[in-house]
Amino acid sequence: MKARLPQGMGGGPQNMQGMIRQAQKMQEDMEALQAQLDEREYEINAGGGVVTVKINGKKEILSIDLKPEIVDPDDIETLSDVLIAAVNEAIKKVEDTNQSELSKITGNINMPGLF
Repeated sequence: MKARLPQGMGGGPQNMQGMIRQAQKMQEDMEALQAQLDEREYEINAGGGVVTVKINGKKEILSIDLKPEIVDPDDIETLSDVLIAAVNEAIKKVEDTNQSELSKITGNINMPGLF
């Protein structure tokens, strides 16, 4: 006995072509969005605003601005800690934004290695 699938179900050539077109469109949309995300710039403050890091969507640090009060020659460790926190927060902001924006296109489909 042969199973009959409702119209539009199954692996017919037209259905497969439609899926391929849809996947290609999704890929094009993702590439366009990724290009836009790469161009974005983010400004992150740390240490109560004494350190400001500017980063772009490619996770490249564009600038680090230090307020004079964070620069204490006798306490380099605090400056180092605040810089690390600021850079890590900047990278996390870029990753979270990219993931959120791309998931709008993919519908939260998990495709390892694709992003």
